[in-house]
Amino acid sequence: MTGIPVACNGLVHIYRLEGNDVVALSGVDLDVSGGEVVGLLGPSGSGKSTLLNLFAGLLRPSAGRLTVGRYEIARMDEKELAAMRARDVGVVLQGAMRNLLPYASPLDNVRFAQRGARRLARGSADKVAIRALPEPHEVLGLVGLAEHATTPLTGLTPGQCQRLAVGVGLAGRPGLLLLDEPTSQLDHEGRDEVLQAVLDINRDLGTTVVAVTHDPDVAAMLPRTVTIRDGRVGAEGRRGEEFAVVSRDGSLTLPPDVLERVPPGSLLKVTIIEDDAVRLDRTGNDGSAA
Repeated sequence: MTGIPVACNGLVHIYRLEGNDVVALSGVDLDVSGGEVVGLLGPSGSGKSTLLNLFAGLLRPSAGRLTVGRYEIARMDEKELAAMRARDVGVVLQGAMRNLLPYASPLDNVRFAQRGARRLARGSADKVAIRALPEPHEVLGLVGLAEHATTPLTGLTPGQCQRLAVGVGLAGRPGLLLLDEPTSQLDHEGRDEVLQAVLDINRDLGTTVVAVTHDPDVAAMLPRTVTIRDGRVGAEGRRGEEFAVVSRDGSLTLPPDVLERVPPGSLLKVTIIEDDAVRLDRTGNDGSAA
């Protein structure tokens, strides 16, 4: 399966808690091309995990439009969303053991994860879907655990358990793999193992990968990062270098280090120097040079 693209336009999500509305996302515009690897970077509570859960169809948008490949999430019922996750979207929750059966071997964990996709295929006329599923041993090979197929989970390192969780997310060979904090609580060696496995999967299978992280060091190792701040898309990064983003409504979100020098409410004069160059000059409140 080729990588599945994702597109958000004015995406809003509101949690209703004890009679109060909490706005988690407030107008997210974001496009992820098929086959991309994108990290969602931001502090706790910024909205990045909410965005990931929307991509997975675990939440529904309150407003705006979200498409995952050929699916428009807001128009799907629960049965259709479950089928999408079984067939096209792999989800890896934060904390490796939340994705695994602790009493089962790595091989049996992958086999169990494939049950939903196999059941879905048997219920349709498309028997090719069953044959298209990878062999469990092949999945373990993708995450570097071929030699640990029958090793008890208690015999695996934390990094190996996290790689197995990624393998479980890949069991149905999805076109989109969603990872929530895949390197949390790992040492540097385990972190690098997991990230390399994810990048290898993207290279070998063309799978689109979206990963949530709060760690700038992890984000710097990914080809593209999108900073989520206060429920909106902030800066974008390319291989560790940050860039400001102009949204579809023309608003501009500046990188955090620039905001330290240019706080919210500042007046900026915009000057077009050349066709491909724009200068921003901070001014006083009366418009005079600062």
